[in-house]
Amino acid sequence: MSKDVLKEIATKKKERIALAKQALPLEELRASALGLPPVRPFLESISKPRQISLIAEIKKASPSRGVIREQFDPKEIAAIYQELGVQAISVLTEEDYFQGNIQYINDIKGVTTVPVLRKDFIMEPYQVYESRFFGADAILLIAELLTRETLSELIAIASGLGLACLVEAHEEKELKKVLNLKVALAQGTQVRQGAQASRKAAAKYAAFAVGINNRDLRTLETDIKTTERLYTLIPRDKVVVVESGIRSYQDVLFLKVLGVNAVLIGETFMAAQDIRKKVEEVMGW
Repeated sequence: MSKDVLKEIATKKKERIALAKQALPLEELRASALGLPPVRPFLESISKPRQISLIAEIKKASPSRGVIREQFDPKEIAAIYQELGVQAISVLTEEDYFQGNIQYINDIKGVTTVPVLRKDFIMEPYQVYESRFFGADAILLIAELLTRETLSELIAIASGLGLACLVEAHEEKELKKVLNLKVALAQGTQVRQGAQASRKAAAKYAAFAVGINNRDLRTLETDIKTTERLYTLIPRDKVVVVESGIRSYQDVLFLKVLGVNAVLIGETFMAAQDIRKKVEEVMGW
């Protein structure tokens, strides 16, 4: 595939951000984002001892497959995930390529008790405040899309608002950028630290989960061997989430044996006629 899909999506997202700022200016949004109810604890939920956690995703479409699920009801899907006992839910809010909507976050939270991750192409502080305002408990940050300075800035803002971050990489150079991040916690930070993050808390640094994305966001090609290459480079005290290309119980078992904390699975579930059955089959529940 010759076109750069990530660049195309990022360009369109900048247009969307500009429109959002006109509808709800940054200062107004920032004021509204403060004083909201506490977030649900994302890092604690996905880092359980001796088990691999599931972040089950809700999305209607993707750039690689187009519409994945014609009969798409986010609340209905979320209720199924909740009944199955997933550890967290991820929801695509990007409008143009995934047919998402930021309003889905609170819809999903209304029928669940687990943390909700906003999965989008977050590039600037406005979107972090927006995520908190619209009910997210955690946000995805894509290392390939952001400079080290911007990553640090966004993690710092998120931590100050109580939001957890999942910072994903696809290649070794991106992973090194992520692992070298040390974001100091501001005084009075609302972030909640779990047992896995205790050492980071003691060091006064913001804790975040490290994501390994098996999909190349520029070409959309997927290779699960990406995890084999990158996982060994990550310190054992990090919470690690593997994303994309996880289709079977064998895949999940391999990642569990490897020592991964959580898997984020979306397309496999969204394409299934019976979501409940597919989750039980893939996770071995």
